[in-house]
Amino acid sequence: MAATQAGTGRNGRRPSVTDVARLAGVSVGTVSNVLNRPENVAPPTRARVEAAIKELSFVRNASARQLRSGELNTVGAVVLDIANPFFTEMARGIEDRLAQDEYTLMLCSSDENPEREGRYLRLFEEHGVRGVIATPSEGSLDMLLAMRERGIDVVLLDHTSPLPDLPSVAVDDVGGGALATEHLLAQGHTRLAFLNGPLTLRQCVDRRDGVMQTLTAHGLDPATSLVEIPLEALNADGGDDGMRRLLAADGPTPTATFCVNDVTALGALRALRDLEVSVPGEMAVVGYDDVMFANMLATPLTSVRQPMYKMGWTAADMLLRRGSEDLAAEQVEFEPELVVRASSVPA
Repeated sequence: MAATQAGTGRNGRRPSVTDVARLAGVSVGTVSNVLNRPENVAPPTRARVEAAIKELSFVRNASARQLRSGELNTVGAVVLDIANPFFTEMARGIEDRLAQDEYTLMLCSSDENPEREGRYLRLFEEHGVRGVIATPSEGSLDMLLAMRERGIDVVLLDHTSPLPDLPSVAVDDVGGGALATEHLLAQGHTRLAFLNGPLTLRQCVDRRDGVMQTLTAHGLDPATSLVEIPLEALNADGGDDGMRRLLAADGPTPTATFCVNDVTALGALRALRDLEVSVPGEMAVVGYDDVMFANMLATPLTSVRQPMYKMGWTAADMLLRRGSEDLAAEQVEFEPELVVRASSVPA
């Protein structure tokens, strides 16, 4: 057999099943049997076909095969921001569970933009995905419900379900906000700041509720004991800007800050360092998520831990099982955990 360039046929195009059959001197059906049912092919014939496959560097077209069978082993996932390590870790959990059943993942970021999310959801549907895992932004739930009505399985991730028959995987964020607040109050802080995101996001609303409920339970009026700073972006720059606005505001400066996630806490710590405000001496800081870098900072960050990988894995498992079993809608809610480090407790 004459040698060919790896990955191409004799004329420079991608080699096909027909090319393999011609080179091996067999029918296209025999090549298909070698690829799909090798035990049904005589060993000498199978060896010739396998040699042709190797020489041509033939790679089977899985997409075409799946389209012919009417099944596409792909799942779409849309999250708020894949640059946030919280969503990166969840995506790894999704990917690992899908890989167990030989599914692939199409992953997109909505950037909290319903129009962008809608474009990706339409793209998923056009590609015939097996199902969708979504952290919905404001107004996108109707689109997900419409997809479900058209036969596409949907699982909400990092979002509690508003409907009893819509599966979801989330964390008790009210409880998480309470954990952070209880911790700061136990350290003697009575005037707190909360760097929060948009109240169109369920997570921001729930964490805020946890803060408010805990202050009230301790006999503190949130109107005088809490300064809430709305952030324009849930990233490090947003946290940096929020902390600078907090420190420049009129009135007594809080002695502790709870940040809605760890990425904004990273920005807040950066601002405190630049402004020479000691942590935790002059300002204690607590984040949320407990992403990988939280324990690697110069001042390790106290954070409310979410089981990110497990959440993603569970959502993918739920989606795949809904396609193979007659399951009632599952709604899983994990409990958060406070991880105390140097950013909130004096050495």
